[in-house]
Amino acid sequence: MLAAGRTSTIVIPSMTQRVSTLVSGRKERLERLLGRSLHAPKTGPRPPLPQRIRGYLLEEAQDLYWNELAWENITEEEALEGGGSLTELAFPGFLAFIRGLLLKEVMPDALAPASPRPEVVVDVTEFLAGRVVELEECLAAPDVDNADGLRADLDMTSRLIDLVLYLYHELKLEDVERLEAARKASA
Repeated sequence: MLAAGRTSTIVIPSMTQRVSTLVSGRKERLERLLGRSLHAPKTGPRPPLPQRIRGYLLEEAQDLYWNELAWENITEEEALEGGGSLTELAFPGFLAFIRGLLLKEVMPDALAPASPRPEVVVDVTEFLAGRVVELEECLAAPDVDNADGLRADLDMTSRLIDLVLYLYHELKLEDVERLEAARKASA
């Protein structure tokens, strides 16, 4: 109960804070399950990517996300019987794009050298986290339309964050298998 003359203030974290908390929480969860710290990929000294190119690459990733999400919602090709979907199969172009942004080696006959851009992958991860926050807010609203569809989008997008973090932190197959086993055990 509040004392006379005092008011209660509810502090709602900003979208940016929620996105940051979500991404850092995911990374901390991975570190806890693996029992070690995760670090950003090493790319050596490079000039910073011009903001317009960085923005363009982020927009391309966003377009892939929206297109592959829409296709999955239309076709339900990767839907599982008990609900949910195989996110890694629903977003093949998106995940290939992420791998390309992190590529460190190219074939000897390649016309251009490898130019990894992990900073763009960080931007993409923040976009996905922002999408998760938006979907959670939509589902929390009273009288939400298409709750099942929004929940499916939330589940796929949330899962996509983990898949991007696996790639970003260059996790080995054994590490991914451990993380996936822990994820399935907690589901």
